[in-house]
Amino acid sequence: MIDRFERFSYAISEISRHWHKLTADEMERHGLKGTHSVYLLTLLRFPNGVTAPQLCELCGRDKADVSRMMSIMEDKGFVTKESNGQSLYRGNYKLTEAGKKAAEQVYQRAASAVQYAGRDLDVEKRTIFYDGLESIAANLRFLSKNGIPDDID
Repeated sequence: MIDRFERFSYAISEISRHWHKLTADEMERHGLKGTHSVYLLTLLRFPNGVTAPQLCELCGRDKADVSRMMSIMEDKGFVTKESNGQSLYRGNYKLTEAGKKAAEQVYQRAASAVQYAGRDLDVEKRTIFYDGLESIAANLRFLSKNGIPDDID
């Protein structure tokens, strides 16, 4: 069991470390940090825009991080904020044309990286792998929210 835990922990850590390096390298091309990639790609999925609270939920980040990252991306010309008469916090963030272009480029590069990373797995194994990752993430999210019960097997 310890061997499985160590292998799992090491693999997740290594995947995360390398993925963050790749995103940092890609985002540097646009004058941004790797952490901006999650926002850029999320905004690409929502062409009508999203509010800061929605970004918090979608990206798993807190209000301060969303505010800071959106401000930087606005300053760089990748994001615009439409208030629509709502409070400043409730306005919609949208990608500008430059933001869409950058997001599409980052998306394509990320898709290529993921395809390359899984090149040794056939379609069935990739499906099982991604289903397993989703299940593990959901179970760990539950445990992190509720704590590890004493009687867990």
